[in-house]
Amino acid sequence: MQVSLKRVNNGFGFEGKGKTGDLIAVGDVSSDGVKGASPMELLLMSIAACGAIDLISILQKQRQQIDEYSMEVSGERYDKLQARPFKSIHIKIFFEGDINPEKAIKAAKLSFEKYCSVSLTIEPCVTVTHSIEINGKPGN
Repeated sequence: MQVSLKRVNNGFGFEGKGKTGDLIAVGDVSSDGVKGASPMELLLMSIAACGAIDLISILQKQRQQIDEYSMEVSGERYDKLQARPFKSIHIKIFFEGDINPEKAIKAAKLSFEKYCSVSLTIEPCVTVTHSIEINGKPGN
């Protein structure tokens, strides 16, 4: 796997590109003229996307009706370290549809503990937790 990153201004704005060639704006979003997401935001988005692919795939195979799907991912960072890495990450998963809560809980557990390459890559250093809400009600 390989990606590329190209500077697009005289400051800290970049465009990342992966296998498909689609451009993703990234940089120091506290700098003037920089658009897109910060590297740490991209890490949170990556864990969300990785988990979403797993969850939707698992639940579709189980013939669960997913009408809407979204996530909110929050990361708590160390304050006193210079680099400020994540200490913990929590993923809130929101489903709408005819979904068995037990199947959704099991799918999330499988995703974040067995299949999601992103969460498994950071898990040795960062605590990753998740919660589920189905049709506005807590699933776990």
